[in-house]
Amino acid sequence: MNIQDVARPCDGAGISAFLQSLPVRPRLLGLGEARHFVPELGELRNEIFRHLVEHEGYRALAVESDCLLGLLVDDFVTTGAGDLDDVLERGFSHGFGASPGMRDLVEWMRDHNEQHDEKVRFFGFDGPLEYWAASPRQAMTGLFDLLDGPLPCSGETLDTLLGADERWSDEATVMDPSRSIGQSADAQRLRVIADDLLALLDLQVPGLSRADRDRAELYGRTAIGLLRYHHGMADTSPARISRLSGLRDAMMAANLQAVAEHGPALVFTHNLHLQRNQSVMSLGEHRVEMWSAGAILAARLGDRFAYLASAFGEVGGDVPAPDTIEGVLSTLPWDNSLVDVRSLTGLVPRVSPDFAYFPLDPAHLDRIDSLVFLKRAHPSR
Repeated sequence: MNIQDVARPCDGAGISAFLQSLPVRPRLLGLGEARHFVPELGELRNEIFRHLVEHEGYRALAVESDCLLGLLVDDFVTTGAGDLDDVLERGFSHGFGASPGMRDLVEWMRDHNEQHDEKVRFFGFDGPLEYWAASPRQAMTGLFDLLDGPLPCSGETLDTLLGADERWSDEATVMDPSRSIGQSADAQRLRVIADDLLALLDLQVPGLSRADRDRAELYGRTAIGLLRYHHGMADTSPARISRLSGLRDAMMAANLQAVAEHGPALVFTHNLHLQRNQSVMSLGEHRVEMWSAGAILAARLGDRFAYLASAFGEVGGDVPAPDTIEGVLSTLPWDNSLVDVRSLTGLVPRVSPDFAYFPLDPAHLDRIDSLVFLKRAHPSR
């Protein structure tokens, strides 16, 4: 087979042709990262999103960043509230506000919204966590303040149960479950209160504006998700890391389902969070097994979720072997290609010296709708 028979340039025409080839139009189109902080992929993401907005009716972008911090970015792009530098610094987690192309993308979204009545929206869809997790204070109090009484407790009681934020965000809990307060009496009571608040929200939905309802539901999902995550942080079983990883991706999936209600959206995150197959990896002495947000979305949304993985040829000077997927695709004539890799067989996994680059697994190519291939990548970190 000639590889060019299943490939074409990755441009607007290619993206539109790909969408037209699908059985239905997806509500969520995932664009995966094989590695974070690659300028070339950030630029291509921006081009793809602009094309989707201008030609395919897309109205939202969701990125792998704190869902609560993302409210600052969305306020900026929809209303102009705030300062761009401050929004890039405080509106993103994981340092993604400084990632390649993000400033250009946020500026473009703001400029677009100034010129159009139908706004494009920005969403973070990760939880407020790394391997450790933040306090549930913002989510709990945010939901509490949006609801009318009778409430399950007073504001003073809620504040007392939450206590100092530092006791929740102790990074030492990553390696030492005994440092976590996630299974304490206060945390257990907070989980009951969070459930009661969500039940109260269901009763009051008709009386809320769309904006208040969306924000209340976001606060509710985040509060419950964080309290579950903190409970898992205190777990001492061998399944602890797998469970925490799965809980994080379940939070991502729930947030992305909510994003889909705002119209077709482009989702930008790591391949590992979008792949349909079960994730299996080693983290120190731990074997981690989990289902990604993409696998959960595929189970719930079916054809309404589509996934473009990414892969790179030369990565920071490292050239792939010719018998790997990346090696074969490096023979394509274009810098950026869109490739149907489902028919590729007989190739071996790439071994990369860049620990942050995750090569494609030849065993799972049939679970990818199409592949965005960059011939060269020059990571900024």
